[in-house]
Amino acid sequence: MVNAFASSVTARNTVVVQRELGLCNQVEMVETNRRGHATRFAQDAARRGIDVVIGFGGDGTLNEVATGIAGTPTALGVLPGGSTNVFARTIGMVNDPVVAVKQLAAGIAAQHIEPVGLGQVNGRYFCFHTGVGYDAAVVREVERHAAVKRWLGHPLFIYASLRTWLVAYDRRKPHFVVSGTDAAGQQFEVPDGYFTIVLNTDPYTYLGNRPIAMSPAATFDRGLVAVTFRTMRASAILGSLGGALRGGGVKPSRHLDLRTDLTALTIRSERPFPYQLDGDDLGDTTSLRFAHMPDALRLVRPGPAPRQ
Repeated sequence: MVNAFASSVTARNTVVVQRELGLCNQVEMVETNRRGHATRFAQDAARRGIDVVIGFGGDGTLNEVATGIAGTPTALGVLPGGSTNVFARTIGMVNDPVVAVKQLAAGIAAQHIEPVGLGQVNGRYFCFHTGVGYDAAVVREVERHAAVKRWLGHPLFIYASLRTWLVAYDRRKPHFVVSGTDAAGQQFEVPDGYFTIVLNTDPYTYLGNRPIAMSPAATFDRGLVAVTFRTMRASAILGSLGGALRGGGVKPSRHLDLRTDLTALTIRSERPFPYQLDGDDLGDTTSLRFAHMPDALRLVRPGPAPRQ
């Protein structure tokens, strides 16, 4: 499954990928060209009993493929083709499709396939995170400049973050309420959420080559992690993200609520708020219901990176 519009996908590396995978496998290449395409193609492949469906594109493409085959015997293969490639890098892929395809081919040959958990929100799966509030507003700003996203990459995200902070997001009052049951079985409620990140895996994202690692508790075999910022003060947010950049994760404080090993949670508000899923803007809503879905997807684990 190839998204030819993704940032790192070119005609040349698509040929290399197809040739490498075709050495020991029967390969059928399908190109997607609009939202939802990859999910429909993946569902059809699962119905036909295809062993592995490979997503070659950005995180949004991988999410669509995973959504299409979740709950079936068909496995997901991952190739980095976007600008950030959070999911591919999280599972150990080199951030270069020409090298990563060798890792993928090795994983398929060794049948290194295992079940992993996914998150689910309002019935839709997510692989690594859902962002609610400010985080989603930044993604929306990036999508407004989709035509140049391929060329600008991380500078565009930095610009979008600053512009959203300054003029496009209300920093004066909370946007939603977060509630659920924690790992100890105690109900909790955070009444003053400004933005929340619900993690299925860690890191949350990458800044260049540096992971922003929010919580080591966010893994495929544990429940969801919810990080809720209770302020939009720059000092509080940058202080927390600084810890994440250093690899220590974020720490609970009066400005930040951290919940781990969640099987379910809800985010709600009377006013609509934005949300994004695995890097794709999904619009506004007034209610999100999250659940952790153990062993929802069969994933091809990559082999070791070849020596350069």
